[in-house]
Amino acid sequence: MANAASGMAVHDDCKLKFLELKAKRTYRFIVYKIEEKQKQVVVEKVGEPTESYEDFSASLPADECRYAVYDFDFVTAENCQKSRIFFIAWCPDTSRVRSKMIYASSKDRFKRELDGIQVELQATDPTEMGLDVIRSRAT
Repeated sequence: MANAASGMAVHDDCKLKFLELKAKRTYRFIVYKIEEKQKQVVVEKVGEPTESYEDFSASLPADECRYAVYDFDFVTAENCQKSRIFFIAWCPDTSRVRSKMIYASSKDRFKRELDGIQVELQATDPTEMGLDVIRSRAT
């Protein structure tokens, strides 16, 4: 089970939902949260393919840490339709110190479970993960 060195356990649903996002494009985004009592990462919310980036950023709490995956579609300068899967570590400045420490220490292990992440972002406020930042990191 989980310990301080390995971070939290990862619920199977986390990996299954990620695979559905990656392979079948079933979701636009997935928000994950750490359940401290169960010592594991669980799926908190999934976004339908029709949902926007604004819907995604609105689903992240203003004062609590979360992990999130976002499937970003864009068109290249050569007019090619492309997609990038972003992993976002959301740790707002206003969240509890203990929470920040748990999310920071569990991040790498959790990220290893999600095979296929192309871009990683860390954000402490919404401006650090705005659509302009996502766009610039995608290309």
